[in-house]
Amino acid sequence: MSKKLTSRTEDYSKWYNELVVKANLAENSAVRGCMVIKPYGYAIWEKMQAELDRMFKETGHENAYFPLFVPKSLFEAEEKNAEGFAKECAVVTHYRLQNDPDNPGKLRVDPNAKLEEELVVRPTSEAIIWNTYKGWIESYRDLPLLINQWANVVRWEMRTRLFLRTAEFLWQEGHTAHATKAEAIQEAELMNDVYATFAQDFMAIPVIKGRKTESERFAGADETYCIEALMQDGKALQAGTSHFLGQNFAKAFDVKFANKEGKQDYVWATSWGVSTRLMGALIMTHSDDLGLVLPPNLAPHQVVIVPIFKNEEQFEAIQDKVNIISKELRAAGVSVKFDKRDTLRPGAKFAQHELQGVPLRLAIGARDLENGTVELARRDTLTKETVDISTLTEKVTGLLKDIQKTLFDKALNYRNSHITEVNSFEEFKEVLETKGGFISAHWDGTIETENKIKELTKATTRCIPDSFKAEEGVCIYSGKPSKTRVLFAKAY
Repeated sequence: MSKKLTSRTEDYSKWYNELVVKANLAENSAVRGCMVIKPYGYAIWEKMQAELDRMFKETGHENAYFPLFVPKSLFEAEEKNAEGFAKECAVVTHYRLQNDPDNPGKLRVDPNAKLEEELVVRPTSEAIIWNTYKGWIESYRDLPLLINQWANVVRWEMRTRLFLRTAEFLWQEGHTAHATKAEAIQEAELMNDVYATFAQDFMAIPVIKGRKTESERFAGADETYCIEALMQDGKALQAGTSHFLGQNFAKAFDVKFANKEGKQDYVWATSWGVSTRLMGALIMTHSDDLGLVLPPNLAPHQVVIVPIFKNEEQFEAIQDKVNIISKELRAAGVSVKFDKRDTLRPGAKFAQHELQGVPLRLAIGARDLENGTVELARRDTLTKETVDISTLTEKVTGLLKDIQKTLFDKALNYRNSHITEVNSFEEFKEVLETKGGFISAHWDGTIETENKIKELTKATTRCIPDSFKAEEGVCIYSGKPSKTRVLFAKAY
């Protein structure tokens, strides 16, 4: 039996790293900064992927796939985008290895196999996609073009942490083209709403919807919409972004269309994405010192059944009943795992499923068979109760809904109690150090002030929430006039 996790209060970062590995979600790989997502972790990602994919298709989007490699000249075409990602790019310069004559048994880059043009390993796909769209769009009849792709991207991070920041990660990226500015803005706002709905209804994570400040926008965007979540340690996490790109990429790649009047115009664009970073958000929002806590809507197994028996005869009788129970639960839409491994004692199985965050654990032994009952344990509250088998399916479906709601409400209460309004820089610093969370403060709107606050406190502007109205005030740092409050926080 592995030792207990480091407690969150003792070392939150260490707790997180241990949990990801011990719960069999992911591990570091032989490639520096890259991770291996293990089957249990990937099963959670698959559920996220399936739900998001359904939501994308319901809003009219189609999936496609574009190359991993982007010619350097295409990458450079939109200057702000290229500049924004330049420091994170991995670049392919050669296409062949050869035996090294100076080191037998070793290989070296073949100096004669240099590429005519260097290839950037995609950090994001706007460049390759907009170069492609040029051949797909001719008139207003081809619009809107609503495309999503599920892919991997590479951003050469120096400091990495499993799921939260890795050199390679999985994501989806939507890229759409529209005939009007209004349609493109509506699309960007719609997809931010989709992300918020997914985070709240499936991940049980309350989020704040808003817009990024100019310095925090996506490179090449006119506007970036976002959803911001708050983790248990009081740090914020950007859970999704949606960008209104204006006509910047259309002009960079000469993507024009004939409008209804027959005149040529540049299309209007959006892009939007979420990544395996959501796995980190899921872990840090709900989990505890015993391990992972999963909302039922994303759990690979919503119910795990553990048999307790002394001999083969008892096991066979229990298995027959479990088969009936499982069939009824699955018919009700519940995912069930029967853990009949004979290599672990029931206590060890309980501990493993607790560590892996299975929402409900059902234990059944010989005495339970006689009584027509089972023991049902909730992962979120760690409470147990004895339930009559005849009412089990109704009980389980009700509990799963309750667990989903309870996890959201708990996270919402924490988030709401960690939004603090301040009116001075001293108050700002005190709240940041003693309480953390989101800080609502007036800011003069300048990048200079934003950078200075970040330099002095490590806090960044997270967003200008949609719920915030115009409000005259004074910037907490510069003392200059301010037109609205923004949310600041330390962030992942």
